[in-house]
Order: sequence, then structure tokens, then C-alpha cells
Amino acid sequence: MILYHGSYTEIKIPQILTGKYAKDFGKGFYCTVLEQQAIRWAERYETPVLNIYEYQENNSLQTRDFLEMTEEWLDFIVFCRSGKSHDYDTVSGPMANDQIYNYISDYINGAITREQFWVLAKFKRPTHQISFCNEKALEFLKFAQSRGLG
Repeated sequence: MILYHGSYTEIKIPQILTGKYAKDFGKGFYCTVLEQQAIRWAERYETPVLNIYEYQENNSLQTRDFLEMTEEWLDFIVFCRSGKSHDYDTVSGPMANDQIYNYISDYINGAITREQFWVLAKFKRPTHQISFCNEKALEFLKFAQSRGLG
């Protein structure tokens, strides 16, 4: 499987990053199968770079795959964005973009109901992300090449 990661630099050796802001699926190195989405990620930077990887799925990994936005997907994102950790090696599924994250925050804070969240959460285009959540998972991700986009 070919995966993409948009950045400001070439990343030959991906690392698990933990930041002060919780991500959809928790700590990890995030990629996507959607090249245009990764290009949009990269274009946020002054020196955009598209990193391309080959991923060999492996049955020894504990994976969680959300095929679409579901109640379970929403609950998992709320769980992860509240700073809690899980035991999966990889997690994949739709991405909660900035606007969706605002809706999730509103839902968590009780400003909107779960039903209102789903009405607001419709995407204009498909999204995808896969998080490599630990070093074991990264062993199956191999750098192929990078392309400067500037």
C-alpha cells in the first residue's frame, strides 16, 4: 500500500510524535492513502514536501479500522482527544478536520447533542488517515521517496 505524509521536510525515518494537542487517534505518525490530502497538509508550510511510503500490512499488528464516520468512530476520537491512550498499533479511518474538531469539542462540552453533531459533520470530500501508534507499527512503513512541492 502506498501512503503519503505532507510536511515541511523530507522524513526518511518516521517517528511517533506526541504533542500538546491530542490527535484523532492519539499519538502517532499520521499518513493517508489520499495523495491530494497529503499535498494539502504539506502546503500549510513554507517549504512543502510530500513524503511517500510503502506500507506492508502485517497480521501481527493490533489494528483498528474505521471504514466511515460512525458512532464508534466518534466515541474513539473523543476518547483519544481527551488524552487517553489505547493499545492499537495502527488506527485508520476518516479524519476529523478542524471544523469537525470544533463540532467534537462542542459535543464534548455539551453545547450540541450527538444528533446535532452528525448533521454538522458531513464532509465535502472524502478524507483518510492512518496513525502508526508505536515503533512496532513503524517497522512496516518504508520510506520510498519525497517530492518538494514549492
